[in-house]
Amino acid sequence: MVALMVSAASMAEDIKTALFTTVPQMHCENCEDAIKKNIRFEKGVKEIKTDIDTQTVTITYDADKTSPEKIIEGFKRIKYDARQLKSGEKVERNYDEHCDMM
Repeated sequence: MVALMVSAASMAEDIKTALFTTVPQMHCENCEDAIKKNIRFEKGVKEIKTDIDTQTVTITYDADKTSPEKIIEGFKRIKYDARQLKSGEKVERNYDEHCDMM
């Protein structure tokens, strides 16, 4: 019985959530899909939520397998510069930027 409890404790995941914004910004569903379809392959990523209105990407991940820095590297591979937002930080929408995927 003790061995089972130790085994279960060692298998527990350290699940965290991080909020990112990107450059270029997301402008359409195609932008969101490009991020979701590619970042989901980053090791340890559990869930991705994008929001065009707030220009944010919320990623839930296993901290034992990845980190915000590694996730940012994943964004670079798909031609997005990403940065992690501080708690409560808002992103100003860049209406002068145009989408190549529309």
